[in-house]
Amino acid sequence: MNIAIIANDKKKELITEFCIAYCGILSRHRICATAITGKYISEATGLVIEKLLSGSHGGSEQIASKIAYGEVDLLILLRDTNNDAEYAETESGLVRLCDKYTVPVATNIATAEALILALDRGDLDWRELQKQK
Repeated sequence: MNIAIIANDKKKELITEFCIAYCGILSRHRICATAITGKYISEATGLVIEKLLSGSHGGSEQIASKIAYGEVDLLILLRDTNNDAEYAETESGLVRLCDKYTVPVATNIATAEALILALDRGDLDWRELQKQK
């Protein structure tokens, strides 16, 4: 499965800790992330991460494009809810795309954990069947 990860600056440490905890599961999947987030995760875990542009320089749009082209099976989008509207439109657009293309999305660490555990159990295997149609 293809997992995309975006984490706001205030959530980078949290997503890194999450990836350390679930490194065993994540290692069996393809991961892409925005630049700094990908750097933190790969340095902390040794996971192979496709690093896109930074979120503010087009990385979020790259992930949006991957969603639209069916190249993302799961999105983890950890956002800072105290943040001004700086990225709110982009984040809202990503969630809208996930709704449109039936991509499971986690916007907080609890949902991220639920989706990663579901992925490990095979609960998201329906995505592979959907792609074959």
